[in-house]
Amino acid sequence: IISQREVGRDVRSFFEGLKEMMREDPDVIFVGEMRDAETIAMTLMAAETGHLVFSTLHSRDCVSTINRLVGAFPAGEQAQIRQQLASTLKAVVSQRLLPNAAGTGRVPAVEIMVSTPGISNLIRQGKDDMIYSSIETGMQLGMQTMEQCLIRLITEGKIGMEAGLSAARNEN
Repeated sequence: IISQREVGRDVRSFFEGLKEMMREDPDVIFVGEMRDAETIAMTLMAAETGHLVFSTLHSRDCVSTINRLVGAFPAGEQAQIRQQLASTLKAVVSQRLLPNAAGTGRVPAVEIMVSTPGISNLIRQGKDDMIYSSIETGMQLGMQTMEQCLIRLITEGKIGMEAGLSAARNEN
């Protein structure tokens, strides 16, 4: 059974809908997009109470996703947000749609970060610059950097070199 709430019809505001969902004992919660600190805080609270929460956020890659979530809060609250993220985050998937090699469609290029104990510790400590190397070396755990994915897509002939270079953090 899927139960959906519509802002303006079922609830007065997006925040009110998030608050009320907690009382309805959902198995899975989908939050369209986390745009502000209030939405992020409610989403983290839902995850802390044991709910499986999926959400979207506009960011460049997995590390910038974490930075954006933490940066939505005032400096005095950021340590607490890092703690909540470290204890609840399971994975981040960052996606870019690139033109395919034939020029007739798009191909998803994805960066995948799985929240291992090491990555959780880096998030908690604010060592975001070290997370990227953990993703890089975490292939056996299902992780991959955007560059690793781009190299594979180019090698397989799914995208052209130019599309791959334009999406890469580092052209080398």
